[in-house]
Amino acid sequence: MDLGIQGRKALVCASSQGLGLACALALAQEGCEVFINGRQADKLEAAARGLREATGARIHTVVADLNTEAGRTALLAACPEPDILINNNAGPPPGQLSDWDHEAWSGALERNLIAAALLMRAVLPGMRARRFGRVVNITSAMVKTPHAAMGLSTAARAGLTALSKALAPEVIIDNVTINNLLPERFDTPRQQFMAERMMQQDGIDLAEARARIAATLPARRMGQPAEFGAACVFLCAATSGFMTGQNLQLDGGAYSGLV
Repeated sequence: MDLGIQGRKALVCASSQGLGLACALALAQEGCEVFINGRQADKLEAAARGLREATGARIHTVVADLNTEAGRTALLAACPEPDILINNNAGPPPGQLSDWDHEAWSGALERNLIAAALLMRAVLPGMRARRFGRVVNITSAMVKTPHAAMGLSTAARAGLTALSKALAPEVIIDNVTINNLLPERFDTPRQQFMAERMMQQDGIDLAEARARIAATLPARRMGQPAEFGAACVFLCAATSGFMTGQNLQLDGGAYSGLV
């Protein structure tokens, strides 16, 4: 199926690994010119080589810290007129309310709300003027099913969800959509971190930790990054212009709500 985005410019944040890299790969496979981003130059270049070898697409690297004004400026200087923006950033570590001081809250809001909001502020006018734009925010299943231990992430990402919902009706008139992907338990470095944390807490080995994580999902397995990338590229398709302001669950059936 031709998704109609060949040759489009896609800016994918925090994409040297994990779900960001999966989105970059899926977009490159569709013929997009992809700009990937990370803070470690060697890791980012390795990711770019892999993408070029796998797809033959035009891949650019932007070494930048999304959490700083200078980093966001560098991203936009490298790709000033993206047709597609994938907002992604590392989430804060789990904990409890007593752990989270003012600095922790400020950091979470900067990473998981403000950075994405400012990038949307920068690119939406151009998308509207060109009458094509796709914004996909990678948030979290915790937006719909909050857990106390993930309170920092939930609060910041819920703010981004609200902002996106507010903006979506304004920009769709110009064929610009804003949607959110809500992952849970994908087999990425994030889940490796969670598994290692469980190993330390419960005195178990890695295989047992991974099995326990998988057992929390009806699917009884972790999601694969390629599955996430496929959902992302669907939202970016030229034929997806009637879908906006939505929160798409990718959670192995974990969400128990009706809507």
